[in-house]
Order: sequence, then structure tokens, then C-alpha cells
Amino acid sequence: MALLSGIHPVAEALRAGSPIERVVIAQGAGGPRLQEIIDLARRSGVPVRFEPRAAIDKLANTSAHQGVIALGAARKYADLESVAHSELLVVLDGVEDPHNLGAIVRTAHAAGAGAIIIPERRAVGITDVVAKAAAGALEHLPVVRVTNINRTLEELKRQGMWIYGLDERGTDNYDKVDYAARSVLVLGGEGGGLHEQVRKNCDVLVRIPMAGKISSLNVSVATGVVLFEWRRRRGVRETS
Repeated sequence: MALLSGIHPVAEALRAGSPIERVVIAQGAGGPRLQEIIDLARRSGVPVRFEPRAAIDKLANTSAHQGVIALGAARKYADLESVAHSELLVVLDGVEDPHNLGAIVRTAHAAGAGAIIIPERRAVGITDVVAKAAAGALEHLPVVRVTNINRTLEELKRQGMWIYGLDERGTDNYDKVDYAARSVLVLGGEGGGLHEQVRKNCDVLVRIPMAGKISSLNVSVATGVVLFEWRRRRGVRETS
């Protein structure tokens, strides 16, 4: 059974109509944001229970739940076919930190990406920590889990998408590239970056020029930099 903890994830799940068995709130907790969750749950016919905070700590396996958790059905991943029509997809080549994945999901949704694609192996999946870091964005942005990133990139190419890999060894600056109407942004995992075969499957390798002495940014920060450059370019095209 999937568990969501924290005010933003639980509220967004209720707004999105996600299947939730019950909402549990810590006894004595209050405030307008928790009251909003209670109201949303009651309008959706979702039972609300009030239990001691220690019991919620045990259910959530953490004390950082802001006094509210939701129990529901296991989260389902989207399939590739359902998101392949998107203008922009974000492919993550082995991101292992759940906080990074959650931050990327939140940023990608804010920038207008159609979905996140992650591999089944050697990468973090959708966990409660990821959901909390995404602050509700998981209820609106599909996540696709695939068995092989390289075959997925090849399939997206066949469907007319251009593949842009973010790599510190890239020859083109991210803000100088003329992105295709249908683009895929590929980012590597923490430390190792893109795998060699994934690099070869990219049509263009782009880089973020660095002024300091470090060679790269945290993957979630780098994702935001490039995604909002793509969004800026998209806005220019829409108004021209």
C-alpha cells in the first residue's frame, strides 16, 4: 500500500482524485492547511482519522510528515506510448537520490515537460521521499519506468523526437542550441553523468558553462537551468 506524507503531497493527491483509502492526521494538529485537507477528503468521501503522533511516526517511518499521511493504492507508472506525443520529455539515466528525483519532477512539471522517464535498474523509483520532495507535482506529471534507456531513446527518435544530452563534455552551450519542436532532455546520475552508450544515442550534447572551479552542477539544479531555457524559447516561438 502506497503512503504519502506531508501537506502538499496529500492535498494534491486529493485534488487530483487519486485513489486514497484514508487520511490520518495527528491528534492536536491544526491550522488552515490541515483543515483544507480535511475538507478535501470529506468532499471526496475519503475517511479521515485522528491518531496519536507516535502512531503516525511509525506508519510513515519518519517524524517529518507535517502531521498528516494518506494511505492508498500502489502508485502506477505511466506507459511510454501514453506520453510519446509530448513536446518535451525528461529522461534520467540513473538518478539514485530520491530528493533529486523529487526536485526534478517538481521542476519538470513547472517548466511544462510532458513526463519523466526513469530506468528500472540502478535508479531510484517513486518513493514516499520522492513524493514529498516533489511537493504534489507527482499527481500531475506522469513517470514512466522502462527496462532499457537506450532502446527507449531509439524508439523516441523513430517517433520524430530529437535527443539532447546534458554533459560537461558537450560542445554546444545549452542556451545556444535551437531546440527541436519535440525534444528529449537526457541527464545522467549523480557523479557518473551519462553512460557512454546513452551519450552515443544523443543527437546533440549540450553543456552548462561554469564560471567557478567545479565542473558541473547538482543534477536537479542542472535540470532546472536547461528546462527553463527550453520554456523561454518555447514562449518566444508562441508569441512570434
